[in-house]
Amino acid sequence: MDAYETASAPTRTWVLHPDIKSDRARRLPEHGLAEAVSLAAALPGMDVLGSEVVRLPKLHAGTLFGSGKVAELKARFKAEEVELVLIDGPVSPIQQRNLEKEWGVKLLDRTSLILEIFADRARTREGVLQVELAALSYQRTRLVRAWTHLERQRGGFGFVGGPGETQKEADRRAIDDQVIRIRRQLEKVVKTRELHRSARRKVPFPIVALVGYTNAGKSTLFNRATGADVLAKDMLFATLDPTMRGVTLPSGRKVILSDTVGFISDLPTQLVAAFRATLEEVLEADLVLHVRDIAHPESAEQAADVNDILQSLGLKSETPKFEIWNKLDLVDATTHEGLIAQAQARENVFAVSALTGEGLDRLLDAISASFDEEKTERLLSLSFAQGRQRAWLHGEGVVLNEVQDEEGWQVTVLWTARQEKRWREL
Repeated sequence: MDAYETASAPTRTWVLHPDIKSDRARRLPEHGLAEAVSLAAALPGMDVLGSEVVRLPKLHAGTLFGSGKVAELKARFKAEEVELVLIDGPVSPIQQRNLEKEWGVKLLDRTSLILEIFADRARTREGVLQVELAALSYQRTRLVRAWTHLERQRGGFGFVGGPGETQKEADRRAIDDQVIRIRRQLEKVVKTRELHRSARRKVPFPIVALVGYTNAGKSTLFNRATGADVLAKDMLFATLDPTMRGVTLPSGRKVILSDTVGFISDLPTQLVAAFRATLEEVLEADLVLHVRDIAHPESAEQAADVNDILQSLGLKSETPKFEIWNKLDLVDATTHEGLIAQAQARENVFAVSALTGEGLDRLLDAISASFDEEKTERLLSLSFAQGRQRAWLHGEGVVLNEVQDEEGWQVTVLWTARQEKRWREL
């Protein structure tokens, strides 16, 4: 049962977006608030009664907001019978405890809300374990909640549970024991996935990975291209677990298409670390499709966030990347024509509507053409000490013939210029 559906009535919720004067980023606070409301809507059982931007000249260590604002909000929450307040930003354990006591509500910050959403969405064994690990990592730094919820199989993590204090050392031991147990289970799951990945490396089909900001339309594009039925909703984090499907392009070329979890600004660091293994599918890709919601008012800022995360994950600069300007169906006619003209004038940029199918033929043809690079045959001499390089060649599926002699291997390969460059870097 979900943490927010234990009662028949939905949880009466209010969303706050702190706009700190000293920390004004490139984004408009109103857009940040809209995203926070969408995050709240992504969790079942929430009834968002209201939302507002709270402008702060400075942070207050004990209560985040000034005393006047705390009192003003307390009166509003009491009048509206608010049960849960979501604060779109970091909240310290002391601030959370003080505000919950003062307002008489339960409180979630941005990190715990995203963790709750991920807990609700995870379906595969690895997804469930990764979310549990991220939640434990987050909670270990706080230690202000009881730990009975850790025994549950899935669902929310009880961040909105009772406010009881616990003994920190006992908590730490309980958390650390859980972390060890989960990491052992994850090791088994990751080994299994590595076997699957090794098997895929032997299949001579390129991997094409879809990445992008959450709700950019990746799953809709995935479904349109593959005929699959992946959950595709106008909702943040509709896809959590990675999905892979073989696709035959119109040219007849076969590729493996991978749909991944959507990125988001200020993604909790615990989740970036916990889902690194899942996102390694992107690092293995031969082509990355960066899907953008081109109709969103902050499409450029979202794209910058995605690129930052890809860089932090270690995506190689030489990995080919297409930019997909999705959701053409949501813009007006003048903007529509302008976007198509801009995309056609730029290399590796494609304006499409995954919903209607507009522009997909050009995109699929380009994907196919990107793998039709000219290949050259080479004879390589490898010593026995170069076992890793030899394994890489076999993993890439470029070996035509191999003969072992007294000094090592004579390997005949057929590869593209891109593969040769990657080989040189090993």
